[in-house]
Amino acid sequence: MTRLHLLEKVKNRKDQLGITDENLSKLSKLGTRTVSRFFAGEDVKLSTVEKVTNVLGLDFAGNEVIDINTLIENRAKEKALYIVSLVQDTSALEMQGLGTTAVNNLIEETKQQFLTGEYKKNLWAS
Repeated sequence: MTRLHLLEKVKNRKDQLGITDENLSKLSKLGTRTVSRFFAGEDVKLSTVEKVTNVLGLDFAGNEVIDINTLIENRAKEKALYIVSLVQDTSALEMQGLGTTAVNNLIEETKQQFLTGEYKKNLWAS
């Protein structure tokens, strides 16, 4: 496989997911300049390739490791857990914490908002 072929696969996946270079750099813990260099086809470290492909659910060769729907679902759940944990922590401090069932329902509702609702545009924002 050539570098150009890998780059094409990675760009394709990035576009399918709707991730910006800036968000990809944050999620992969790389600098925006490094991500820009990668997508420009410049020489980058192998660890850079690995970090970028991992975030996108691809292996080192650009092959799908996690299908796109599962990747999106996992990201929505991760973001929902984060948002709900912030609310739950604040509520617990005020002695108004929610029960387990209520928390799970809130997580599911928030996840759905990231998948199909008003928060969809923020799914890949870090």
